[in-house]
Amino acid sequence: MQRSIEILIGRLITDEEFRRSFQRDPHATLGAAQEWGLELSSGEIRALTSADRSMWDRFADEVDARLQKASLKLGTEPPT
Repeated sequence: MQRSIEILIGRLITDEEFRRSFQRDPHATLGAAQEWGLELSSGEIRALTSADRSMWDRFADEVDARLQKASLKLGTEPPT
């Protein structure tokens, strides 16, 4: 399961659209991640959903833009 967390955190940091989805509705986003094969324990889900969601933006800001997958959707607003 550690590998699943590593994949998920990597995607939260490098994939803007996935990160926005998680910030809007973390439970639905994690459910979708489990559908595409990530194994997450209930403790991992609780830890991810209880963490400060804005930290993912801060982490993403530290990653070189060449490693980022930017969203091309118009009107994508950051969560408040």
